[in-house]
Amino acid sequence: MLGNVVRVAAVAASGGGGRLGSSAAGAMLTSRTFLKRTRAGAVVKVVREHYLRDDIPCGAAACRLCGARPVGAGLEARPAGAGSHLCPGPHYLLPDTNLLLHQIDILEDPVIKNVIVLQTVLQEVRNRSAPVYKRVRDMIANPEKHFYSFTNEHHRETYIEQEQGENSNDRNDRAIRVAVKWYNEHLKKMKNEENIQVIFLTNDRNNKEKALEEGITAYTCEEYIKSLMANPDLVDRLACISDEGKEIESGKIFFPEHLPLSKLQQGIKSGIYLQGTYRASRDNYLEATVWVHGDAEENKEIIIQGLKHLNRAVHEDIVAVELLAKDEWVAPSSVVLQDDSQNEDDIENEEEKENILKASVNKNMLRPTGKVVGIIKRNWRPFCGMLSKSQIKEARRHLFTPADRRIPRIRIETRQADTLEGQRIIVAIDGWPRNSRYPNGHFVKNLGNAGDKETETEVLLLEHDVPHQPFSQAVLSFLPKMPWSITEKDMKYREDLRQLCVCSVDPPGCTDIDDALHCRELENGNLEVGVHIADVSHFIRPGNALDEESAKRGTTVYLCEKRIDMVPELLSSNLCSLRSNVDRLAFSCIWEMNHKAEILKTRFTKSVINSKASLTYAEAQMRIDSAGMNDDVTTSLRGLNKLAKILKKKRIDNGETNSMVEEFMLLANISVAQKIYDEFSEFALLRKHPAPPPSNYDILVKAAKSKNLEIKTDSAKALAESLDKAESPAFPYLNTLLRILTTRCMMQAVYFCSGMDNDFHHYGLASPIYTHFTSPIRRYADIIVHRLLAVAIGADSTYPELTDKHKLADLCKNLNYRHKMAQYAQRASVAFHTQLFFKTKGEVNEDAYILFVRKNAIVVLIPKYGLEGTVFFEEKDKTKPRLDYNSEVPSLTVEDTTFRIFDKVKVNIMLDASNIQHQKIRMVLVEPKIPGKDVPANPTTEASVSNEPEKKKKKLQK
Repeated sequence: MLGNVVRVAAVAASGGGGRLGSSAAGAMLTSRTFLKRTRAGAVVKVVREHYLRDDIPCGAAACRLCGARPVGAGLEARPAGAGSHLCPGPHYLLPDTNLLLHQIDILEDPVIKNVIVLQTVLQEVRNRSAPVYKRVRDMIANPEKHFYSFTNEHHRETYIEQEQGENSNDRNDRAIRVAVKWYNEHLKKMKNEENIQVIFLTNDRNNKEKALEEGITAYTCEEYIKSLMANPDLVDRLACISDEGKEIESGKIFFPEHLPLSKLQQGIKSGIYLQGTYRASRDNYLEATVWVHGDAEENKEIIIQGLKHLNRAVHEDIVAVELLAKDEWVAPSSVVLQDDSQNEDDIENEEEKENILKASVNKNMLRPTGKVVGIIKRNWRPFCGMLSKSQIKEARRHLFTPADRRIPRIRIETRQADTLEGQRIIVAIDGWPRNSRYPNGHFVKNLGNAGDKETETEVLLLEHDVPHQPFSQAVLSFLPKMPWSITEKDMKYREDLRQLCVCSVDPPGCTDIDDALHCRELENGNLEVGVHIADVSHFIRPGNALDEESAKRGTTVYLCEKRIDMVPELLSSNLCSLRSNVDRLAFSCIWEMNHKAEILKTRFTKSVINSKASLTYAEAQMRIDSAGMNDDVTTSLRGLNKLAKILKKKRIDNGETNSMVEEFMLLANISVAQKIYDEFSEFALLRKHPAPPPSNYDILVKAAKSKNLEIKTDSAKALAESLDKAESPAFPYLNTLLRILTTRCMMQAVYFCSGMDNDFHHYGLASPIYTHFTSPIRRYADIIVHRLLAVAIGADSTYPELTDKHKLADLCKNLNYRHKMAQYAQRASVAFHTQLFFKTKGEVNEDAYILFVRKNAIVVLIPKYGLEGTVFFEEKDKTKPRLDYNSEVPSLTVEDTTFRIFDKVKVNIMLDASNIQHQKIRMVLVEPKIPGKDVPANPTTEASVSNEPEKKKKKLQK
């Protein structure tokens, strides 16, 4: 039964297709009716009022018939474009939805210009793929591309009603054809010598046939691209798409059929199938794990083994899995298997490898095992890697090997194989039919020579999903105009603190100074201490393009020799950098303290400051220690240092310690966390650090015990105290090793929304509540915290997303992801620069300490370089030594030599460049000598490497 009738007014969102005023002139009212099911299950009839207009411009620059001018660059008056032998005259292109979705790489090429994007198409793209929609919007905004968004659904002559018995797809296809016909008739009326034609591009056979029957010039994307005589290389970028659901089954069938989405959803609901995220193994291409979604405790992690069971899933896809019977369960494999087959039809080789897996099963380690029965959501992205050129002469089909070992090889067609060999390239996956051993894809971009510093940096940024393109004009348009100065309006909710003796203390060469401090004695004898943080949220307003870009980036990323800013340089290194002797806007946290560093009062205010000195750590220490210096800045520093020592002692008593600047930053973060939680208990953005499960410390406790030391782990305080006592006069480096091992036992700190969690504790800082407030230049979390605090003190107004805990939880998820990927990218950058160093240096022998022992290897740390690596005792094509692993000690005995954690060894270090795409540092044991093992000759031991990027204050990544 139908419920109420809901009436909704709909007006055009022009998106570049001309401004629609509020005037009724030139407008006609129609209505659209459809049925909608409510959350409660009732069916509601919705009548949507739909305004049609006749004053929406066509977008052609030469058109005098349309009264209104198009928003943006519009379509060129004389579209020269790419020379096509199919349509040599001037023309605009009009693609349908599927063409936009699948051939976006082609459309982004600079050769393709003057494209009409219909509202119908844009809405469908938005519903089906947010990333592609964003790319299309970027092209519409790019004046050099001349892409024009035409609001056909609100144009009187191009809007059509859905006919009885016509489904929405067929209605939309008809709407696109109607718009193409209207454009061609409209452009003919311009009566200029150009006679511009509109070409319809579609890969849908039925739609193309209907278009041709209706007298429309229509081509498939492939036909049009192959007709571009001056750009033959564009053919390589064509996505390899067959008609959906009409795949011709030819040759061998490698994989079972994927079940349709409707069946998968039914099966998940009834419990027959489980839904989860597919995680491929780096070490074994025939194995993966599916992390099951939901709160159920059992079967959280399901192992998938063998090609047919993996069934064309790709790393990070959302899949449906069917559990196998218990007698078919397997154990996680300890075998390393790389896909090095040269023949993609060599199924016997695959079966042989799968048998190796089955033979290596440990019956005590069996885990829930399943098979992929369908794909719920593909999470494909463009992949970096290298071409594995076919051995067949003049072949066009080649295999692409991704840099990420978790991604399968991809089959592509290219005429440029000779050029692309030895290059880092980007390839996109188009599909994976049942009769293909590998997915099909297409070439997207050449990044440059493998091994080049610039190329490899680009690869690691892309592979770790670090947004690093130059800031767009849309983003930069929201920056303040220079020269900038503080206005009366800026001062409305601000205190003028320019008279205070504020200073900053940072590493040398720091340009993004986001914090400064002051300390002064009050008339009542107490001390006033202020932490002043750059007021970035004043310049980045909610919801604009600058805000959205900063939120997407989430954090500044520090690589060796490169910094990827979260915000444009005008803010990060100028207007929001608290440099000395310039007026700057700040957000201040000010305490009144007694001389025991006890907080008596806390207040927060937006402010204007003028820093009196930008000091390095060394300069600040020199002032504190110098008896002859008694100026205001030095006096302030001494007051801060005295209080910091007391705060540090209190923190040590709680199990944590930091240096002077960090003490006050931590205090500010804790004070702000409490304030925003008190004001907004449901939507405060906080940071927590879960206590590690006791089992995490097993390795640390065992390692210390092997050196006759006791480490207590029942609290952060007990751990800190026992680490302080864990000294060995005969082995001074032991304490450092213990602390390194301790950090490996810790959990990851994460952002969360207070209304979505009840565990707030920060274990590492021994604090019941914590947030990030002190680095808004380089962390987006701090910008949100600034906004919450500003609302709490009445210095700024709120907005809907700020008080929506679900939106905040989604934001936290992205911030945690961005911070994690930034860390991985930094490590990859260090690893690459270490490889560059050893490429130049050659082999060296160095002292090392064992950090971990494995079943067939030891993991060592080389203090001289801060370098970690693995020494394997089993080598391919060599006699395997006798190995005995004891997990209790833990220890590994190789032949008759026993290795334990923290033992000192000597290793040979060299760059293994045998695989140009996966170069690595190779370590071989030199001392103690294992009988029967080859030991490298004694090369030089003189070397030095700086493999740590110049990090902006390690503080507060906790």
